[in-house]
Amino acid sequence: MRAALVASLILVFAPGLAMARSPVLVELYTAQGCASCVDANAALERTAEAPDVLALTFPVDYWDYLGWTDTFARPEFTARQKTFVARFGLREPYTPQVVIDGRYQTGGKQTENIDALISKAALAAHGAPDIAFIGNRRLDVGQGTAPRGGADVWLAAYEARPQDVLVKKGDNKGQTVTHINVVRSLQRLGSWRGRPTAYRLPETEPGLSLAVFVQAPRGGRILAVARKVAISRTAATSGQ
Repeated sequence: MRAALVASLILVFAPGLAMARSPVLVELYTAQGCASCVDANAALERTAEAPDVLALTFPVDYWDYLGWTDTFARPEFTARQKTFVARFGLREPYTPQVVIDGRYQTGGKQTENIDALISKAALAAHGAPDIAFIGNRRLDVGQGTAPRGGADVWLAAYEARPQDVLVKKGDNKGQTVTHINVVRSLQRLGSWRGRPTAYRLPETEPGLSLAVFVQAPRGGRILAVARKVAISRTAATSGQ
């Protein structure tokens, strides 16, 4: 029995309690059919190595018309990115874009600017509530300072292992595009109004890591972040 477990895919989950200091959330909006996104994907992979950062990849679908249908894109990721258009006074969504803690945005290839904004976000006051995963089906968000009107609690399930996709059409035809921490689903769990609140965790695909972030409405600032990482002892597989 023990030998069988070692030979199979084994998931080891990190403790559920949030870190003493909430990590900075870095969101990359990218597309496999976007020629300038390949370098941004690589830059995010380096950013993700920092222990005080949670870097997530949100593939969008509005470049699919160019000839290649993004294998990871979902319309809800595009909808999330569009909330930042009004938030930052942009004319339209674009790729590659990086959004940092809901506070700042910049081009996905501007690595020096990204690093500076991450450092700036880390120093900002959060008033963050504690977040704890209770088993596999419950999430607790503690007491804290909520924005007027409350905040949203989001759950992102993501693939922590690098995912390689061979693009067969479009601007990146023939290239293998690598993604890190690619989000596979995004769900709003409910509202948080500053009081301790419990939320039911939906079932997610086995093997995916979980990220929870408490965020001011309409793409506002991030108040707190927690993650529950699924660690695999097997080699990474293709994203297709």
